[in-house]
Amino acid sequence: MCGRFSFSTSKEKINNQLKVVVPSPVTPNYNIAPGQQAAVITNTNPTTLSFFTWGLIPYWSKSDIKSTNLINARIEGIASKPSFRIPVRKRRCLILADGFYEWKKIANQKKPYRIILKDQSILTFAGIWDEWINPQNEKIQTFSIITTAPNKDMQYIHNRMPAVLINEQQRSKWLQEENYEQAISMIKPLRNGLLKTYPVSPMVNSYKANFPELYNPISESPTLFD
Repeated sequence: MCGRFSFSTSKEKINNQLKVVVPSPVTPNYNIAPGQQAAVITNTNPTTLSFFTWGLIPYWSKSDIKSTNLINARIEGIASKPSFRIPVRKRRCLILADGFYEWKKIANQKKPYRIILKDQSILTFAGIWDEWINPQNEKIQTFSIITTAPNKDMQYIHNRMPAVLINEQQRSKWLQEENYEQAISMIKPLRNGLLKTYPVSPMVNSYKANFPELYNPISESPTLFD
């Protein structure tokens, strides 16, 4: 799964890599948690950066109480799941990140790791989104990150990883392909060798922690978690 990620970069880098309009400065978030807003590019507005809430609320939901339970959507069987079958056909998006966090189980503890692209370019996760109208008649736009089996870079840490679309052709097809079967057929584990993984401070465990020092690598020594 993907339970935390981060995004701290400049408007210029976003525009240069993804060729989208960034309407305002992007506030850095070093520890994005479910229920928070994040930068996305949607199929209905593919030329402008938008900000949606992480945790899909299906359009037919009677309340938002379970939204943070739908932070991820497994690619396996996605087209038949009630919460995902319409979004994967009609409402696809890219979620922007400069890295993500995952926790490795070691005995009775979980050790956090940070995962980034080796070339430090922006990660674009394949996602789905939906729009829910709350009781106050306000539009609430939310998303889920699609996950796949891990590649070799990730499998020693966790048995799932975000679906990463690595180039413009993949990103464009995900947003524009009308045939959902063709679109989801390209969602596969990222090819090996592109990711850098390293352990980080357990301070990242708290969603309240949000500062650049969370990016710093720490020693592999297990005594840090005693």
